[in-house]
Amino acid sequence: MRVLILCTGNSCRSQMGHGFLQSFDKNIEVYSGGTEPAAQVNAKAVEIMKEVGIDISSHVPTHVNTYLDQEWDYVITVCGGANESCPAFTGKVGKRLHIGFDDPSHATGTPEFIEAEFRRVRDEIKNAFARFYITEIRKEDLPACSCGGAVNCGQSVSILLYFFLISFI
Repeated sequence: MRVLILCTGNSCRSQMGHGFLQSFDKNIEVYSGGTEPAAQVNAKAVEIMKEVGIDISSHVPTHVNTYLDQEWDYVITVCGGANESCPAFTGKVGKRLHIGFDDPSHATGTPEFIEAEFRRVRDEIKNAFARFYITEIRKEDLPACSCGGAVNCGQSVSILLYFFLISFI
């Protein structure tokens, strides 16, 4: 299974998605790239991911052109810019998906607000890639929420996390 995650700078959202998806299953080949890659991974993204035990400090932003002639089971864009300017792949692509997120690196305000935005987006990425992993890769139904709420409610997120814990023991 090969998955490519794309955004514009390949310094924040795609790197977080890469980190989460790889942490769910070490057997998946996960790569990330950008249409206009930054010089390095966003330091705040590295810091926020370390809070949840995932180290993306060794990741390097890579231009999407590096991957165009390769075969992918999934190509996932995580920002509107990459979705709109995603180049044509000459290699086989099984499925192309867009799972969009706000760019926390554009947050302005107090340091506390900016940190909160990075955490909010990180958690949204974690939940979206957990859903992707369960439904697309494992081909399983999402667990029902005991509160009767949507999959995005706080209790269902706990159920997803519990699901991951018990399925990897």
